[in-house]
Amino acid sequence: MTLDFYVIIVYNKYINKINEKELMFMSLKSYDSLNSFHLDVFKEICNIGSGNAAKSISDMFGIKIDIEIPGVELLDINEAIIKLGGAEAIRAGLLLPTSEDLNGMIMFLFRHEFANLLLKQLMGIEVNSFDELDEMGFSMLNEVSNVAAAGFINAIAQMTGMTINLAPPASTVDMVGAIMNVPAVYFANISDKILLMENRFNCDGLQANTNILLIPDIESLERLMIKLGVEI
Repeated sequence: MTLDFYVIIVYNKYINKINEKELMFMSLKSYDSLNSFHLDVFKEICNIGSGNAAKSISDMFGIKIDIEIPGVELLDINEAIIKLGGAEAIRAGLLLPTSEDLNGMIMFLFRHEFANLLLKQLMGIEVNSFDELDEMGFSMLNEVSNVAAAGFINAIAQMTGMTINLAPPASTVDMVGAIMNVPAVYFANISDKILLMENRFNCDGLQANTNILLIPDIESLERLMIKLGVEI
């Protein structure tokens, strides 16, 4: 995993640390407090955000991408690693810290099939593994992922009226176990659960699954729920 991945999360954890006294007076104490209704809300957020992400990619790069209604699960880190294919599975990851009204991070994880789907459309090349990607291919994937992340976050901001800033992304290709150390570190004093979302992108007969981890701190999570009019 790249050093930038760890530097970003340590910095983000420092500047967004929740005051423990303030946390005592919050209705939402941890991610464990989320119920099935809250997960349905996040599924809808993910549906709208992912749809906007797909539209952003289509508008920016001139390709038609459809997306299926996503699934959302509340899992502990080990369960999430298994869901993502196991600790030794190779994935590409893009991490973007968020700030202002939504402090935390958003992380995109995808298999080489997603890279193949995009690069076949954008550059006319096929890749059977991440090892086949050159610098130009990685640069293109980072650009597409950045556009998708911005589209996802902008949809949330428009829905809620929240101000959400995205920091420059850090990217890596590594084993799932190593990549998932990032949210594990961030969540160490918050919760042992994370929200894992799965999308399926369709483009020109090709399909590929991606995963999104939307990881706001507890204060921001409560603020998000309140903005959406959801009882917590």
